Amino acid sequence: MINNGFIYSKLTKEQINRLSELARFARGDILKMTTLAKSGHPGGSMSSIDIYLTLYSCAKVYIDNPKHPERDRIIISNGHTSPGVYSALGRMQFFNIDSAIAYFRLAGSIFEGHIEPKVPGVEWATGNLGQGLSAGCGFALACKQKGIQNHIYVVMGDGEQQKGQISEARRFAIKYKLHNITVIIDYNKLQISGDINNVMPQNIKENYISDGWKVIEIDGHNFQEIYQALKQAMHIKNAPVAILANTIMGKGVSFMENNAEYHGKALTEEQCENALAELNLRYDIDKYKKMRRQYALRITNDALPIIPTEEIKYHSPRQVNIINRITYQDKIDNRSAWGNALADISKMRKFQNRIAVFDCDLAGSVKLNNFIKDNKNEFYEVGIQEHNAATIAGVMSKEGILTFFADFGVFGVDETYNQQRLNDINNTNLKLITTHNGLDVGEDGKTHQCIDYIGLMNNLFGYKIIVPGDGNQTDIIIRYIAEQEGNYFVPMGRSKLPIIRTINDEIFYNGNYKFVYGKADKLRDGNDFALATYGTMVHKALDIADELKKQGIGLQVWNFSCLSDIDISALKEMAKTKCIFTYEDHHINTGLGSILANTLLSNNIFVPLMKFGVTKYGDSGTQDELYKIQHLDSEFIVNHIKGVERNA
Repeated sequence: MINNGFIYSKLTKEQINRLSELARFARGDILKMTTLAKSGHPGGSMSSIDIYLTLYSCAKVYIDNPKHPERDRIIISNGHTSPGVYSALGRMQFFNIDSAIAYFRLAGSIFEGHIEPKVPGVEWATGNLGQGLSAGCGFALACKQKGIQNHIYVVMGDGEQQKGQISEARRFAIKYKLHNITVIIDYNKLQISGDINNVMPQNIKENYISDGWKVIEIDGHNFQEIYQALKQAMHIKNAPVAILANTIMGKGVSFMENNAEYHGKALTEEQCENALAELNLRYDIDKYKKMRRQYALRITNDALPIIPTEEIKYHSPRQVNIINRITYQDKIDNRSAWGNALADISKMRKFQNRIAVFDCDLAGSVKLNNFIKDNKNEFYEVGIQEHNAATIAGVMSKEGILTFFADFGVFGVDETYNQQRLNDINNTNLKLITTHNGLDVGEDGKTHQCIDYIGLMNNLFGYKIIVPGDGNQTDIIIRYIAEQEGNYFVPMGRSKLPIIRTINDEIFYNGNYKFVYGKADKLRDGNDFALATYGTMVHKALDIADELKKQGIGLQVWNFSCLSDIDISALKEMAKTKCIFTYEDHHINTGLGSILANTLLSNNIFVPLMKFGVTKYGDSGTQDELYKIQHLDSEFIVNHIKGVERNA
């Protein structure tokens, strides 16, 4: 096959014949794998297979080295057409096609129902429609920043064009002159519920043109037209291109053609036999049934015993060296400390041309101005397009670029949770920084007070959450995550906070402090009770402990900044007191209190636990007013603990 970037003026008759023959076999592959699995999406896979075969056989791909840095990137946005993708890749020799047919949608197999990057040739896991073009923008931007000369192809369905994130991505591609993106839309005009125009009317062609894209319309089953359109798109240098490929759902099998029923419905074995006969292919299902049974049996026999979650999640702390710290003496908001650390990090030689920061029209509020001054080319203003920004940032982070996405909590977490989840599934390396979390947001009111950020992000298996308690700890944490692989989430509030100090009024997070990921910091000692907290509430917890000490009550105060990996040794020490309290500016049912309760029980540590947290949506008002309304003010906590002491 060609595999060299569309260098020929047109396909030869022999090349077309070969593609046609491959397409006939690939359609058989699609029918066999979905019938064996008794599920899947054969209709759209068959309408798009001619596109996939042309693309994978002619684009600059490296079959023996699928992750070659100079390769073209091919992103499949409509991930449910995985049978078509797997059959095309298998027929291109990326892997043994028999494995894809036999093990499709089988537990333990890489050939999942929606495409996964574990499969050679697949760049990005999709399935949640509408995110593929954002991913394409991320790959194009990363390659542009790294100076790689290649092309980005995004294959999409027509129904998913109804998604708003696609319009966000279209505008982004125009703004940043990502003219090396070509979109190919499988325009079969059917989706699960029927005709796309009946489900939700849209003007696909006009939408792309109005945003500044060039549009080419072709017959999506004519190999020469597909090739010529892709070649033409490569040579258009002043705009990205969308190819509208008119296709037929279920193409190649008479009773499936133009039938929306087969969008997401597999054939019965009898129907499959008839369909394969139409394609002049053997009905050899029994061969694949045997392979499938043997694979399933091997997976069952080789299965590892289930390990309790806590043994995996709550691992031993890990220490790293943090260099070039800033030590603050006076009150500062954590968001300013984060911005200062970011600007400082960007000056390090190792990150020059290898850093990217994304913003959604909040640069001043999330304190990016110092970074922007010296790094205009590494700063990307996405506008009020949080979903698009989250996906692009995730892709950039996977391309070897230190990537930060800074936003308010309600936008960077609540609004984009689905995008962060997909980033996590794709094993990205994103550093998500959110400011304006909790009731601390104050006067902006309940719509902007993100009170569920820990609960939501702790649902994502790959994200590590670290919440700083003051400006000095913020500086340490930002420098730490810049050196680490993987997804990190660092949330913080809005207000200026006092510097955390020891009982002797020395700065706790000073130049001598050794940061150990997963370790809780003991800030005050005491034998009566223990209080666990983090973030905005740390300085208030210290005020509470100091006041109780005056009244003869000893209260330990622990800063649990690492909320994804809990310090068991700290919990064991706390459990020696009469009661553990948790204190947080977060939803009371999903934050630190619930995490510690679960961890205590999972480790057979039994001690009374009481939670102080947010019990309802906040109002508009000052931080102090809102805390008082929700019984999070210091006076209430002091009196409550005194009451517990009296009744102990």
